[in-house]
Amino acid sequence: MTDTLTLAIAQLDLHVGAIDRNLAAIRAARAEAARRGADMLVTPELGIAGYPPEDLVLKPAFVAACEAAAAELAADTADGGPGVIVGLPWRAEGALHNAAFVLDGGRIIARRAKHELPNYGVFDEKRVFAPGPAPGPVMFRGFRLGVMICEDWWLPAVSETLAETGAELLVSINGSPFEDGKLGVRLQLALNRVVETGLPFVFAAMTGGQDEIVFDGASFALNADRSLALRMPHFRAAIETLVWKRTTTGLVAEPHVLPPEPERLDLVYRAMVMGLADYVNKNGFPGVILGLSGGIDSALSAAVAVDALGPARVRAVMMPSRYTSAHSLEDAAACADLLGIRCDTVPIGGATEAFAAVLEPLYEGRTPDITEENIQSRARGLILMALSNKLGHMVLTTGNKSEMSVGYATLYGDMCGGYSVLKDVYKTTVFALSHWRNANRPADALGPAGAVMPERVITKPPSAELRENQTDQDSLPPYDVLDAVLEGLVEGEKSIEELVAAGHDRATVARVWKLLDRAEYKRRQAPPGVKITARAFGRDRRYPITNGFTRLVG
Repeated sequence: MTDTLTLAIAQLDLHVGAIDRNLAAIRAARAEAARRGADMLVTPELGIAGYPPEDLVLKPAFVAACEAAAAELAADTADGGPGVIVGLPWRAEGALHNAAFVLDGGRIIARRAKHELPNYGVFDEKRVFAPGPAPGPVMFRGFRLGVMICEDWWLPAVSETLAETGAELLVSINGSPFEDGKLGVRLQLALNRVVETGLPFVFAAMTGGQDEIVFDGASFALNADRSLALRMPHFRAAIETLVWKRTTTGLVAEPHVLPPEPERLDLVYRAMVMGLADYVNKNGFPGVILGLSGGIDSALSAAVAVDALGPARVRAVMMPSRYTSAHSLEDAAACADLLGIRCDTVPIGGATEAFAAVLEPLYEGRTPDITEENIQSRARGLILMALSNKLGHMVLTTGNKSEMSVGYATLYGDMCGGYSVLKDVYKTTVFALSHWRNANRPADALGPAGAVMPERVITKPPSAELRENQTDQDSLPPYDVLDAVLEGLVEGEKSIEELVAAGHDRATVARVWKLLDRAEYKRRQAPPGVKITARAFGRDRRYPITNGFTRLVG
């Protein structure tokens, strides 16, 4: 029996449904682990299937293909190289499980089914999976490993059972989505498990984007004395080895040099970049196209797109109307120049005049109102969608969470498109991210260093420019006030009384609540976008469109 165990943690960017591709990535990671002298390769949750596979796991053929891939991988381990912990859907005795297989010596030496199934936020695992029994440790080359799957360690029961049944090291494979502020939560929960059990802990995560979810990686390991032995990169595939030595007090890891902790805006921005890059690349789009208005939302969206895809794959269109200011055109052109992207100009005056002429007989003498404003937005949407059809580029929408919350967006107009990087980003955070990106070039960005938008784009009053002298604040409270109220209503599910007690004006809160409630039908028709907060619209927050509960505004 040896007293040293070398784990290789593979933080992989996987692809839901692409079983052969995922298997190839795991095999490549195992080959690298072998080169580094590892005894065991640890891979992410449901790594063979990709995470989250959603209803794909209800297809028997898909589950069978995943199990066949695991059998192939098990056969690989007959070469005497590293064993593997791999995740996949597993059907046993008529039940479907989210499982971890432990492979070594050419065979599957253990299977563990996830015991705690999350059913909140983006998670819906109880719908498709059955829970497994509380697991015992797995014996691997003389070491007793407590193998867990993600939610199993967020709650204390599984880790306590593993400790009571003789585990020496807790090893969790994870598909843990990024959320603003979640890093601290993860670390604190891991510390709780270490303190409760007296055992060291390994958190092996995935990275990459899957539809609206982004996985930030940031795998880590804690010794039993609560010291941080390893922290892996954020938003990047990587492999690290960790040597555990058996001592009189248990297993102890040789510590790595720890990278500095990134700042919050860096993490949020890189989540947006990764989410867009993987959505575009995994779905096979040649690039993206977006309307560039000279405003901050389109400028930031363009910057994210260039950082994600490179300037050659991003195309912009300026679509001025009679209300578009000269400085907006100047700022849009300056943004395109700073980012190095092609920017065409397509005036919409002729289109809006044609619509006006067609509809005038049906208006019955009514005066101009928001109808004419929406026609401008829809004319722009039509142009972008036509270019998307012709060129193949996906339309990138540019609306932020503040606007989507209160319905300050036009269906089939500025909401046209395939994806949105700002969908879960409040306007105040848009301002902060724009300042940050002008001063910082994030790791792995494909865009330029230095400023990516003129300072005037950030400092001028936001405006949709759909009528003379229009600003957003004509229709909405100041964004710092609006966002604070929205965070209370959306993220906090707070009542009007609670928000008033916190210092907000009652009439403002009631108005914002009404706008939030009435815009649900628009949000149901919005494109997907990167999840940043704990309560993103769609998967996290699901409200009825037809809703008679108005007590909060009474």
